[in-house]
Amino acid sequence: MATETHTAADAAHGAADAAGHGTEAAGMPQLDFATFPNQIFWLAVTLVVIYLILSRVALPRIASVLAERSGTITNDLAAAEDLKVKAAEADAAYEKALAEARAEAQAIAADARAEIQVELDAAIAKADAEIAAKAAESEKAIAEIRAGAEDAVKDVAKDVAKELVAAMGVKADARTITSAVTARIKG
Repeated sequence: MATETHTAADAAHGAADAAGHGTEAAGMPQLDFATFPNQIFWLAVTLVVIYLILSRVALPRIASVLAERSGTITNDLAAAEDLKVKAAEADAAYEKALAEARAEAQAIAADARAEIQVELDAAIAKADAEIAAKAAESEKAIAEIRAGAEDAVKDVAKDVAKELVAAMGVKADARTITSAVTARIKG
């Protein structure tokens, strides 16, 4: 098999030598001056065809896409500006509502404080009245106790004076002892 491959390659090489005997290889065909006019003609035809395709088909499509994008961007910017204005209005309305709510809350708090103060004043007045009534009752009870204590002290003083006078061996009547004790207590 290897021998067959070599023989086929040798035969192909021999055919190329037989065909190429009459002309000599010139190098790259693009650099051959004899083919320049033909290459220039096809270059010009190709450039004209590319120009026509681009100017009639591709560039109008690109221009329409660019115009559409520009319009979309302009519309989006206008919509964004409108939304910005609406957001500013909404923010102002929010701030106004917040200020009103704070004012209302302060008014409610002031009303509540006033109501509580009225209730507190009423409760304090009631408590003061109760305290005054109890103080009057206490003063009355203290006066009664004091009067009872004075009477008890007078009775005790009379008894002690009577016993002292009797212990000294002097005889005194009850009226004299009572008047002496009363005079001494009064000061």
